[in-house]
This record gives sequence, C-alpha cells and structure tokens, in this order.
Amino acid sequence: MLFHYHFWTPYVEETERFYRENGFRVSLRVGRHEGEFKEFNPPLTWDDFHDQNILFRIIEVRKGAVNITFGYGKKITFDHVGFLVTEDRLKEICSRAETMEWGINFGERRTFINTPYGFKIELQTHGDVIDSIQSDETMANLKIATKKDGLARDLALLFNHPVGEVIAVPGGDTMIEEAVIKSFLSPGSSDPNGVKIFSS
Repeated sequence: MLFHYHFWTPYVEETERFYRENGFRVSLRVGRHEGEFKEFNPPLTWDDFHDQNILFRIIEVRKGAVNITFGYGKKITFDHVGFLVTEDRLKEICSRAETMEWGINFGERRTFINTPYGFKIELQTHGDVIDSIQSDETMANLKIATKKDGLARDLALLFNHPVGEVIAVPGGDTMIEEAVIKSFLSPGSSDPNGVKIFSS
C-alpha cells in the first residue's frame, strides 16, 4: 500500500502549515539546535521556537493512512516514496531488487531500495507509521516525472505486478507532479513544493 512521500525543502514551515490546514496532524518534529538533534513536537508551535535557528531534519504529518515527511534542504528535492508491506513481501521485493541490481539499504525500522530514476523506495513493515490502516483517507496515486524511461515497467518487475499507484510521466528533474489523496480538504491546490493534490 502506497502511504508516504518525502521531500527536502527550504519551505519547511510553509509545508507544515499547508498540510495542517488540510486536516493533517503533526506527529514529529526533529531539528538540530546548538549542535544537537532535539524534538520540538506538539503541543509546541512555531511561535515557541521561531527565534532558535533550528535546522529541521524531519517533520512528519499524518492523516488516516497517509504519512508525509519533509526536512530542510537548500532546494526542493523529492527523495522517496513509501509502501507498507508484509515481512514476506519485503523479502520477495528485496530479492527481485537484487536481481535487478538495485541497491538496498536495510534498517531496523525500514528498508530503502535505490532506483535509477532519481528517487528511493521505502519498504515499511510497521503499521504504526500511519494512524489507521482501516481509514478511507488514503494515498491513491502519485504522478512522478522523470527523465529516464521505463519506471512503470521496472516497478512492475520489482513488485511482480503493475503498480497503479505510481504514474510515470516524462519530465526534467525527478519530481512528484500530482498526488491523489482521498478526502483531501482543498483539492486542486499545490503544496509549497509544487505537488498538486487532488481528492477522489
């Protein structure tokens, strides 16, 4: 199940505000302050730390079965998408990734597969990364622009079936152009990183 995407962005506060205004809750803020990583989670608000010159490594917002994260970067950069899978599916997908000679980074909480298309794929087996697996508020699909041809074909090979949640389109820099999130409050609006979000 597609549940997640991550950006690096110079518009961290603006991105958080956009998703909060569309019904998401902030579940995590981690930033570097005076040489140390610290949490600045709610109930803290931006008014509480605006003057502290914090470099945010990750902010996580959630709604239903959707999890979106972003952290500070000098320019807008799409980093990865995430799929929630079973342990058995994780092993199968990683085996096919090895056959395809795609790099794999195993972690305690998640596994990343490096694609040749300018972004990574996160494979997540922990259901606590979303608020509710039963929710109707889901990420239906993403339209991803990439210079390199073959994304749809390779995703079908990797997952062993067509991946309708990812729609590949030709483009310049790799980027999410559009997202469809069910029950999104302001369909047709764009987040500060250029992702136009529709509802279904």
